[in-house]
Amino acid sequence: MGCVFAPKLERLLPRCLPSPRLSPRGSYRQWSSTQGSEDDMFKKLLGECLGTFSLVFFGCGCTALAGGYFRTDVGLICQAVAFGLAATTLVYVLRPISSAHFNPAVTVGFAIANRFPVRDLMPTIAAQVGGAIAGAWLLYVVASARPGASPGLVALGVNGYGAHSPARYQLHAALIVEVLMTFVFVLVNLAVTSGKRMRIGGAALIGLSLTLCSLLAIPVTNASINPARSTGPALVMGGWALDQLWLFWAAPLGGGVLAGFVFPMLQRNASASNSKMQGTSRIGGALDNQPL
Repeated sequence: MGCVFAPKLERLLPRCLPSPRLSPRGSYRQWSSTQGSEDDMFKKLLGECLGTFSLVFFGCGCTALAGGYFRTDVGLICQAVAFGLAATTLVYVLRPISSAHFNPAVTVGFAIANRFPVRDLMPTIAAQVGGAIAGAWLLYVVASARPGASPGLVALGVNGYGAHSPARYQLHAALIVEVLMTFVFVLVNLAVTSGKRMRIGGAALIGLSLTLCSLLAIPVTNASINPARSTGPALVMGGWALDQLWLFWAAPLGGGVLAGFVFPMLQRNASASNSKMQGTSRIGGALDNQPL
């Protein structure tokens, strides 16, 4: 009897067993994968938020807290070095969990160069701006605790042009400087994070480039090079800072987009040159090995 019913049981068993696609184990695996991707995205956004918060607090804090204790030239160097050191430290610490951009212009440049997913662009920029606003507000709370401080006297490193430029530079000069300095900074970020270069002092190179660009841009605009860094202090200060904020979004984003288009072309040209040099060396080696 067992032998007679065995074939029928074999045909019926697959119908009784659950489908692999609907099995609880498969559902759990799919859920855990989705949950893992959401957790990764949350960590990335948190890293960008914390990084931009710290960049604004330390960089602009040098102007707001120590500006009254140094001469103008020393204060300029102090602010530029503060931004550079903050960027170096934050990139080194937060790079394992986030993109470590802390700057919408850098994020847009990476997206243009196909080095950052476009679907993550807006959430990342929102996290950066949110961190910058929080950093500026906290800095204002600290700076306004000084006796005699008022909203008009607490500078917070606000960016401006014309009458609000540190050296009274006009709009066209501010536009040129911000586009060029952001272009250079984003280009350095793209170059440093390609291949193995990030492991060989990449964070330090990013910080040094920000210091260099800031040294040139501080007398002109107080050195934005970062729309989020400009937005936080402008929202806290209000007034003319908000009226001029458009420039410090348009110019840095323009520089970032330009770097995003230029870097892939430079990379292609470098690859073509390297392949030609390798081909030439092979031909030269083959000729050297020929008997006389």
